Amino acid sequence: MTVAAQLDRLCINTLRALAIDAVQQAQSGYPGTPMDSASTAYCLWQRFLRYDPEYPNHTEAIS
Repeated sequence: MTVAAQLDRLCINTLRALAIDAVQQAQSGYPGTPMDSASTAYCLWQRFLRYDPEYPNHTEAIS
């Protein structure tokens, strides 16, 4: 496994752990869906979503 793949797996597993913690802290809900969605959310954030802190409201075009 490459270093990039290991980092991706670590990030996804971290998101899963945070999802479990959020559900437990809220004392409501089922942790299965957020745990399962972690890889999809990570893929969307890494490959498709763009965020520029200089334009937090996205009022101007981001290149």
